[in-house]
Amino acid sequence: MANKIQILSTASLDPKFVVRAEEFGVQLDMASFIKVSAIENEELVERVVDLCYLPMTAVFTSVNAVKAVSDIIMAADPQWDIYCVGNATLEAVKSQFKSAEIIGIASNAKTLADMIIEDGEEELVFFCGDKRLNTLPDMLRENDIEVFEVVVYETVLTPVFAGKDYNGILFFSPSGADSFFSANKIGPETVLFAIGNTTAAALKRHTDNKVIFSEAANKEKVVDYALQYFNKK
Repeated sequence: MANKIQILSTASLDPKFVVRAEEFGVQLDMASFIKVSAIENEELVERVVDLCYLPMTAVFTSVNAVKAVSDIIMAADPQWDIYCVGNATLEAVKSQFKSAEIIGIASNAKTLADMIIEDGEEELVFFCGDKRLNTLPDMLRENDIEVFEVVVYETVLTPVFAGKDYNGILFFSPSGADSFFSANKIGPETVLFAIGNTTAAALKRHTDNKVIFSEAANKEKVVDYALQYFNKK
């Protein structure tokens, strides 16, 4: 057990990943370094419910935003045109908005912004969190596309002390990176794995350690990158 590769995920993962890690001879621990909470106030509820009955184009870049909106509109079934980032977000949209039409999906925000610009959209509603990144809205506004942002959830940092040295650590958001490093230091040999280049950039603000990132907004890819990396050593 002492020689077993130790990996920490800074977010909760499906238990199947723990089993998969065991098959590679890797111990995968998990600890949540951020907490996501839906925003609840009358003004937001009224705004989202009103939008539910309008024909419009919506953008979702996270499962958290999809869940927050669906919890507000409940049984209503908006007939929106929807763009989204990542397969997990896509599956959440399909599950929650049966009458919506998915008109675009991309692996990251920049690629999605390029797609929206190419499609000639003039305005859209971006459902997001309070710590959303600037990439997508800034690119769209620079191309004269009107973006109405509706903040439907908030992210709170919940740093914890990791308690031991890990061979690898998995990160899934810039907020998760900030939270981890607010309470932890790492050894020079620890390899960091990030979901997307924005999370990788956040890690590089905290450390000079090796950072490997997946272009796709997909947790499974990040886990696979880590397992394959240590399997080759």
